[in-house]
Amino acid sequence: MDFLTFLFPTSGVETNILAPPLVALGISFFTSMGGVSGAFLLLPFQMSVLGYTTPSVSGTNFVYNIVAIPSGVYRYFREGRMAWPLTLVVVVGTLPGVFIGYFLRVTCLPDPKTFKLFVGFVLLYIGGRLLYEMTGRAAAGKGQMKALEEKFRRRSGELKQRNDTRLAAGLPTEAVVRTISFSYSRVTFEFWGETFSFSTSGMLALAFVVGVIGGAYGIGGGAIIAPFCVAVFNLPVYAVAGAALMGTFITSLAGVAFYSLIPAREGLATSPDWLLGLLFGVGGFAGMYLGARFQKYVPQKGLKLMIGLIIVFLAVNYIVQYF
Repeated sequence: MDFLTFLFPTSGVETNILAPPLVALGISFFTSMGGVSGAFLLLPFQMSVLGYTTPSVSGTNFVYNIVAIPSGVYRYFREGRMAWPLTLVVVVGTLPGVFIGYFLRVTCLPDPKTFKLFVGFVLLYIGGRLLYEMTGRAAAGKGQMKALEEKFRRRSGELKQRNDTRLAAGLPTEAVVRTISFSYSRVTFEFWGETFSFSTSGMLALAFVVGVIGGAYGIGGGAIIAPFCVAVFNLPVYAVAGAALMGTFITSLAGVAFYSLIPAREGLATSPDWLLGLLFGVGGFAGMYLGARFQKYVPQKGLKLMIGLIIVFLAVNYIVQYF
């Protein structure tokens, strides 16, 4: 349908105007269930399918995050599944990293091919680690996570046995995140009757590295930090998802500002394509809301497998494309 074909002047992309929101809706529906905005999959779509390869594509990805993420965050906040201490640590650690990542993108890595190779190896490790956590060897001795999964399984069965066709209003009162302690050294919270904790300094260091990668690539960081929190810090994906999305939203605001306001060398396009980013964001907004809504009906093992396979698939493609 030629009448729906539109030329986006900033990026030079020419495509059906319905394609960006529909693609974003499909991607974000699944990725948001694990606390990932989907921007890490939208960027290769823009580069490989739409032919949008200048550094400004990173800024456009941040615009998508800003528009799309609030709907998912709202669902997690409403259901009491927002781990605020984790969110704060992630934001504080990520923001300076995003600033550095912007300068790396426009000064050292304007060629996306080289940077994709680097990101490919990073994501390959994270995705591989996440999938490893699903094996019998890794699961041995993790009685706490098994107990949480069993509670989830029982509650899901109860929800499915209901005769009404509407979705359940929410989870039990114990299935909310409650902060127990928050200090410079360690954060401890309770979720569904189980206690979890992580090193504040360790999470800050991870968030900083994630910020550098996310700032240069325009992914916000949720695609990296969410599976890392699950696989390395042994935090439940149900509690991590909201914090990862909120952290990605805040850092995306900073990323858009950096790409829009900080000048780069002459001839290098860095300003986002706002119209294209908004169209992606509209689809992502709907997809994330639905994904957050349906997340509690998907077993944690299924979420881990889904996120891990997506990350490994993307990583292998990045590496293969370089060679």
